[in-house]
Amino acid sequence: MQQSQEKRDILMELTPQILIVVLPLIFLGGFVDSVAGGGGLITLPAYLMAGIPAHLAAGTNKVVNGCGTLTATFKYFRSGKILLRPAIAAAVGALIGSALGTELAAVISEKTLETLMLIALPCVAVFLTVKKDFGKDIPAEERPVYSVRREVVTAALIGLVFGCYDGLLGPGTGTFMILGFTGFLSLDLITAGGCAKASNLASNVAAAVVWILHGSVLWKLALPAIACSILGSYLGARYAIRGGSKKIRNMMFVVLALLFIKMGYELLF
Repeated sequence: MQQSQEKRDILMELTPQILIVVLPLIFLGGFVDSVAGGGGLITLPAYLMAGIPAHLAAGTNKVVNGCGTLTATFKYFRSGKILLRPAIAAAVGALIGSALGTELAAVISEKTLETLMLIALPCVAVFLTVKKDFGKDIPAEERPVYSVRREVVTAALIGLVFGCYDGLLGPGTGTFMILGFTGFLSLDLITAGGCAKASNLASNVAAAVVWILHGSVLWKLALPAIACSILGSYLGARYAIRGGSKKIRNMMFVVLALLFIKMGYELLF
């Protein structure tokens, strides 16, 4: 009852001015997420900035981003940039890891994790700067061939580890999955991005269903936001596929910087 009243109060305050500010940020978040992951670093603050309570912002964000992820996954798939076997294995691992991470969140201090991330993020940025051929575009026939068992197990572990991170903290999960697919399965950044999108889709849909069942979605805002997210995600995926690994690398630096700023701010304030 209280939540219904809260929704009615918010709906009264959803002015055109708020939509003009929020919707472009949802578009931008969808675009960035489809290229290099990390779009939630833009979209969730957009809802909170509009005065949406945290639980409604989180639910609306998950549903909207889920639609964007579905769009990007479709675009990557149509372009032949998703390897189904590792993507499905990683999706299963991510579902398990996310549940495990949620349980671990009650045991491990969030501040401790954020401190470790603040140390790790510059290291990742330096690595990408120095190793310029990391994830470079290569023809499929020149890609290293792994056994089915190794490919599936490795992909499942990538999903498990970063799914666990998603359950613990969350921001930048897609970015780290791209790095995981590239580093451990020798995929170029475009194919790694497609596999990461497909893997994230399963957990996004599962989480979105839970939020919907709990009534924590502000549909009056979610519907136009979904349209913006779909457009941004489609254009972002097309930009990544056409632009190649160099464009994805550049966007990754933006995401890593946003993640560093977010975690640094939360630790200090």
